[in-house]
Amino acid sequence: MEFQAKELFAKHDVPGAPGIVATTPAEARAAAEKLGVCVVKAQVKAGGRGKAGGVKLAKTPDEAEEHATAILGMEIKGLTVHRVLIAPAATIEEEYYFSFLLDRSNRQYLCIASIEGGVEIEEVAETNPDAIKQIPINAGTGVDEAKAREIVAETGFPEALTEQAVTTVLNLWKTFVEEDATLVEVNPLARLAGDKLEALDGKVSLDENAEFRHEDHAAFEDKDAADPLEAKAKAKGLNYVKLDGEVGIIGNGAGLVMSTLDVVAYAGEAHGGVKPANFLDIGGGANAQVMADGLDVILNDEQVKSVFVNVFGGITACDEVANGIKGALEILGDAATKPLVVRLDGNNVDKGRAILEELNHPLVTTVDTMDGAADKAAELANA
Repeated sequence: MEFQAKELFAKHDVPGAPGIVATTPAEARAAAEKLGVCVVKAQVKAGGRGKAGGVKLAKTPDEAEEHATAILGMEIKGLTVHRVLIAPAATIEEEYYFSFLLDRSNRQYLCIASIEGGVEIEEVAETNPDAIKQIPINAGTGVDEAKAREIVAETGFPEALTEQAVTTVLNLWKTFVEEDATLVEVNPLARLAGDKLEALDGKVSLDENAEFRHEDHAAFEDKDAADPLEAKAKAKGLNYVKLDGEVGIIGNGAGLVMSTLDVVAYAGEAHGGVKPANFLDIGGGANAQVMADGLDVILNDEQVKSVFVNVFGGITACDEVANGIKGALEILGDAATKPLVVRLDGNNVDKGRAILEELNHPLVTTVDTMDGAADKAAELANA
């Protein structure tokens, strides 16, 4: 969120006023009494807050309290506002846009900057594309002072701000690298009265793969906005994403699970339009506990009507998976109430199918092919 991005900016000496976070109208009023004329800003991880009515100028503490009352609890792009940032008002003379990001398609980093900031960069791209500068950053050499000066010159920052802009660019790059970010964005990076350059807003996306290096990043997670099932799966170490459908999916390997989603969506067209309810990759360790954890998450999704377990035995043999399903059903007991369609193939497939056949569980149906199993799962979900 913006206030968190500003905390990271302050840590790396990017100029800006952090402001005061409030979770109640009374706290907003108290903050305004300290700051004077201020801006009440909704704190959610989404753009377009101003257009949605989530950013308001308050000239008095009464107005700050009134605006906070209106903003707290409102929804912006499906996200509920639980806190507001009370930021000191600033006299803005010019607004600029600046960002560093990971450019995956070209396998490099990229600086996107424009002297036309303050609005969504997509709008600038549409109305005046020449105003947007895209400057590649070599991952090996990064941004030193010479590169920072090149960026400032190419963007067209005013001469009076050159030295401040160079320092700010270097510190934003430091934020980008040292925090393992995939995006660091400032919009607007503002020229204030007295030729002072300041980051009035901020957006930072952090690389989750690097969180082992940053224990402090856990504080940035918005637990209020997290899907409870996704939070539960994360606590169990599962690769799970909640979707809006009726057929729960369990597979081993991201590629297989993605293919399973497509096959279920296609099969669902013939059965009332049912769709996949989730992405869940149990990886190579499909033992009883992992399978039980996966089923526990999926079966607690009220939208799920059936579950499709699609496993191709490789490193993990099919008999291990079958024993995992057997053990999971024993662990879950009466909590397992929805039909499971199981498709096994690959290493030790005959042993795996024999284990499930011997189990003869009323909730378990085995199908030999992926297409057939997807069709059966969709049929059961629609029944």
